[in-house]
Amino acid sequence: MGADEEAASVRRILHQALVRSVGRAVSMGVVEFTGPDGEKLGLHIQCPFRFVHDDRVLLGSRDMRYPQKGAGRDAFDTFRTVYDERAGLLNDLFAKAGPRVESVDLGKAGDLTLSCGPAVRLEIFPDCSGREEAWRLLVRGGAHHGYPPGII
Repeated sequence: MGADEEAASVRRILHQALVRSVGRAVSMGVVEFTGPDGEKLGLHIQCPFRFVHDDRVLLGSRDMRYPQKGAGRDAFDTFRTVYDERAGLLNDLFAKAGPRVESVDLGKAGDLTLSCGPAVRLEIFPDCSGREEAWRLLVRGGAHHGYPPGII
């Protein structure tokens, strides 16, 4: 599949998907969606990313580096980082607001921006010049797409 076809598939799969949750698996960001036809979707992010509301960063991938106040040295292993705390707050917001992906912008260098409901964006920006997987979109039991093209 060519890069243009892959980008079109990513847009089609994510358009109008319901944002269910954000979390992590070790240091990989994980965003889960329900597609418009009920399919379970996952976005696994291994490069820098952030959730933005208007002009404010709500959650960033670097937040995994910082322990919550009083969490101690094992904060990362016990899911008590600033990232984990803010992801929990975002998940509460997602449960109440039920945001859907309104637009999907995929750049030539793998940057991916999802506009989700009023004024919320997920911005993903690969920062590695090598041929390493930056992000992967998967339909549970189905297609996988990612960046760089052809890596999956």
